Amino acid sequence: MRLGVVGLGLIGGSFAKAYKKDGHEVMALDTDKKTLGFAALSGAIDGELTDEIIPTCDLILICTYPEAAISFMTEKGPIFGKRPVVIDACGTKEVVVKAGMELAGKYGFTYVGGHPMAGTQFSGFKYAKENLYKGAPMVIIPPVYDDPVFLDNIKKLLAPAGFGKLTITTAEEHDKVIAFTSQLAHVVSNAYVKSPSSRLHSGLSAGSYKDLTRVAWLNPGMWTQLFMENSENLIFEIDTLIANLKEYRDAIEAGDKDTLYRILDEGRKIKEEVDG
Repeated sequence: MRLGVVGLGLIGGSFAKAYKKDGHEVMALDTDKKTLGFAALSGAIDGELTDEIIPTCDLILICTYPEAAISFMTEKGPIFGKRPVVIDACGTKEVVVKAGMELAGKYGFTYVGGHPMAGTQFSGFKYAKENLYKGAPMVIIPPVYDDPVFLDNIKKLLAPAGFGKLTITTAEEHDKVIAFTSQLAHVVSNAYVKSPSSRLHSGLSAGSYKDLTRVAWLNPGMWTQLFMENSENLIFEIDTLIANLKEYRDAIEAGDKDTLYRILDEGRKIKEEVDG
């Protein structure tokens, strides 16, 4: 297989390393020529993804911010051709998928929306890992939902990454759920460390603090764009959280042990129900 990777950050770099380890040819493109050169020297890629090579790829993975992904598809749409399957790996889907589907219809290439559900709090090629996706889910938004041959081909193209399962959904449902499972977690973690107490915790913190603050160390440029593109869903989740937090605050302020016990137990039961 010949893979084209656009963007050699954590996500794109990890795809490149996984496919290269599996014995495939990997061509890549990145705005930072130093990153591109380092990736080549380290053996993660075979060379630069040029306009001449793009139509010869079996799979092209666009691992950039949403706006850059749309720009790349708009610019390269006329040269993709029939052979490559083009999949973006952006963290929000409605805006990117709408543009991708329209461009695919206009130029005749095959486009699938995607979102690998894996990552770390760090960004950049130096943190890329060949096993980042091993066992993780991969969300896809295909152009058709009732073609098992097409979906099986997508599964085979993504197999070298080592995903545990493919989750097929719509762009709208993806963005609604991801606002809760990912984006809200980053907002809460980032806001949590702004307490003046955060500078006094050394020697007085353990697993709870580490778990809650891991993703506070985020890429502000990327997350700003993702939050703004999914603002309606994320605002709903933030408003819901604020309302729930007020319940806890009011019960504690009032010394209302019964209410506090009840709402704590409600949360415990919901966690048990949804996660086992």
